[in-house]
Amino acid sequence: MIICAVHDVSKTLGGNIIFEKLRFEVKKGERIGLVGTNGSGKTTILKLISGIEPCDEGKIHIKKEAEVGYLEQIPSFGDQDTVRDVLCGAFKDINDLNKKMRSIEQKMRTDVHNLEKLLKQYGEMQEVFTKLGGYEMEADLMKICNGLGITSLLDQPFSKCSGGEQTKIGLGLILLKRPELLLLDEPTNHLDIQALQWLENFMKTYQGTVFIVSHDRYFLDEVVNKIFEVEDGELHTYHGNYSYYVEEKEKRILNQFAAFQEQQKKIKKMKETIKQLREWANRANPPNAGLHKRAKNMEKALERIEKIKKPKLENTKMKFNLQMNERSGKDVIRFENVTKGFNEMILFENLSLSVRYQDRIALIGNNGSGKSTILKMILDEIVPDEGSIQLGSNVRIGYLSQHVFQNQHEGRLIDLFREQVHVTEAEARHILAKFMFYGHSVFKKVSQLSGGEKMRVRLAQLMNQDMNLIILDEPTNHLDIDSREVLEETLEQFEGTIICVSHDRYFLNRCFHQTYWLDHGELFKYIGNYDFAKLKHLL
Repeated sequence: MIICAVHDVSKTLGGNIIFEKLRFEVKKGERIGLVGTNGSGKTTILKLISGIEPCDEGKIHIKKEAEVGYLEQIPSFGDQDTVRDVLCGAFKDINDLNKKMRSIEQKMRTDVHNLEKLLKQYGEMQEVFTKLGGYEMEADLMKICNGLGITSLLDQPFSKCSGGEQTKIGLGLILLKRPELLLLDEPTNHLDIQALQWLENFMKTYQGTVFIVSHDRYFLDEVVNKIFEVEDGELHTYHGNYSYYVEEKEKRILNQFAAFQEQQKKIKKMKETIKQLREWANRANPPNAGLHKRAKNMEKALERIEKIKKPKLENTKMKFNLQMNERSGKDVIRFENVTKGFNEMILFENLSLSVRYQDRIALIGNNGSGKSTILKMILDEIVPDEGSIQLGSNVRIGYLSQHVFQNQHEGRLIDLFREQVHVTEAEARHILAKFMFYGHSVFKKVSQLSGGEKMRVRLAQLMNQDMNLIILDEPTNHLDIDSREVLEETLEQFEGTIICVSHDRYFLNRCFHQTYWLDHGELFKYIGNYDFAKLKHLL
């Protein structure tokens, strides 16, 4: 059964055509991953399906009475609304019915004459209440809260929660509503690894249809069974998960390129034949009308050929180049019996850690476990309560934070870049072009940059500094898949030392072969990537 059908939809934003004549169908029970580069129109497609934005042309048909759930942005609620109040908004129908049932219970105690009628009404309401899941309401609420790690927030005012917490609460609200068509835009943002794994399992057993925009390749591999790729305003379908899509796309492009080359040979041969026929016809005395006619017919046949579009064998990507002018000593960082706590809560005690030259270390753990605190202690932004932290000789640190340019910057992109990299404007423009900032885009206001653009500017700064130790805190946040792959390739070529905090499991598996798992104040070391550490840690 088709739950959503998109017919010849066109959309233009800011004078730019996002796509034309877009068409696809979403069938009941499918779990679809929507992928494409930043700016390709993925979020726009979700907004069109949800009805938040109108189509310029074409139509979108949603199955009659099908509920569509989409978390576009952080929802707004009253200052006094607690997180529990917000989440219980998912049970509005149940709560309204429950109030009516309580009212009838009161009447049954006093109105003896209409007791039989009231009992019948109550029984009918109770049946509906049961079907709606009224008796499982609290259990469902706690299941979602525990899974997303927001149980401790239930009694807090929603307005006092951080942006990341509010996003998780909004996700919880949508999941509790269980719409027939669930639209998710980057649902894995702000989730730690434990919550990611829970969401994957939840999605696998979800009874409705799921349409997901995500750059999390591991999540897509685990959850979806179909991939829609938006590229140059066109949509291509792949019947499998993300890894299947990567393999099949490569085959499709190679086959299309072979077909393109074959057609070009055929077109060239036809053009040569047309030219030759005309030459022969004109040499004859009088000119040969039959040969002219054959040339004309062949020319018409050439015009009727449906031209195969030349495929892009390589998309435009960022160009990273990490240079290390001078290496550090063998011992890079040493933690000895380090203890740290905040507000009378101990994060970890007697923690020891040794980092050697050219180590590739992934530091993982749940949100709030102390991962970022460890990074800040290395950067000397936080001091330990007890113990010592020593940097080795000639260590030069490059740091990439997940919170890029949080302080308001009123200047231009190019000025922001040159604050850290002291080069001429011409040199800056040349460097920024490698990070996909072309022409006048380098003069954009920093306040107008998207999260992905800010991350690219920060990467451009980082890549042009002399360093032999890179500290990364969620470096793939806001980057599309192509940019993540370029970052991975660049880190693989870097000859120095890398320490990284990340929830991107695909990235962790590819780039890091030592994993430190911070769990309940203890640091567990595993010589292997994330999948290996997960297997060992959960034994």
